[in-house]
Amino acid sequence: MTATPTFLLGGTGYVAGELLRLLAQHPHLEVAGVLSASRAGTPIREVFPQLQDSYGDRVFCNRDTLYEELPTGRAALFSAAPHGASATLVAECLARAAQAKTELTVVDVSADFRYPDAAAYAAVYGQAHGAPELLENFRCAVPEHLKASDQPHVAHPGCFATALLLATVPLVSLDLVTGDLHAVGITGSTGSGRTPGPGTHHPERHSNLYAYKPLAHRHAPEVMGLCAAATGSRPNLHFVPHSGPFARGIHVTVQAALREPVHADDLRASLANFYADSEFVQVHDGTPRIKDVIGSNYCHLGVATDADGVAVFAVIDNLVKGAAGGAVQWMNRQLGWPESTGLRTPALAWI
Repeated sequence: MTATPTFLLGGTGYVAGELLRLLAQHPHLEVAGVLSASRAGTPIREVFPQLQDSYGDRVFCNRDTLYEELPTGRAALFSAAPHGASATLVAECLARAAQAKTELTVVDVSADFRYPDAAAYAAVYGQAHGAPELLENFRCAVPEHLKASDQPHVAHPGCFATALLLATVPLVSLDLVTGDLHAVGITGSTGSGRTPGPGTHHPERHSNLYAYKPLAHRHAPEVMGLCAAATGSRPNLHFVPHSGPFARGIHVTVQAALREPVHADDLRASLANFYADSEFVQVHDGTPRIKDVIGSNYCHLGVATDADGVAVFAVIDNLVKGAAGGAVQWMNRQLGWPESTGLRTPALAWI
């Protein structure tokens, strides 16, 4: 099988580095261009030394060089560009692809295509959408909650949203809970991006734990909207995120009132059955641990119940399942390959 030429926008951030790591071992996707306006001409391995010689002497390119590489026929595009910039870049790429007779499939990892209309996006992000005419061509969901996209392009939910949705959607879909949902999440510093800031500076983060944007995080409306799309019911979610003293990983706990008493073993069986066809979601006895999924595309779930309440725990790698891995999973599906292609890398465990 001839490899599909693959392009990457916003090529120097943490998510882009993870995409490049995954693509280096993908049997059907071959990197043909990596856009970075700020580092054009710089070798990829200089920005990402961990990739060693995976890309030889390949350098980051500018827009003109990337467009020159667009092939006639099928190609894949991942956008890891910043929120607010991705939509404009994607629109430009699609226009140039049409001129080159390139059949381009896009998976966006930014927030720009996670909401169904421009007004919803502007309400959350406080700015106008960069390409509102493209919104109808994107669907947003975690792969486990949408069997097939009816649109040519896909947006992958945010990292917190991915973990929250994987824990929440079964509860709502199976009508197991009533009333509001309450969630607490802890994320590693890589979730804040590559540019250092007060929330990611090591002396501030090390041996520390603190809430940020409590009950006001932008992933909460995203989760409620995507949960409604997946289940037909829109829950009211109260979410308090925390900054954790580690680099990678997310741990979330979702709590709700049970509609009727359910033993933890029975609830665990219900979740396992719900995700029976989802290779990357596993339901475990006890409580899941971040180190068991770091570096992998897996999500581990655990449950606990008492007389009238339930807690569902979810752990993922924010850079993989919550971003790059979920994006590759979507691209596999969109292009007709098994969605696990190139994604069965084991977790790193003892980091």
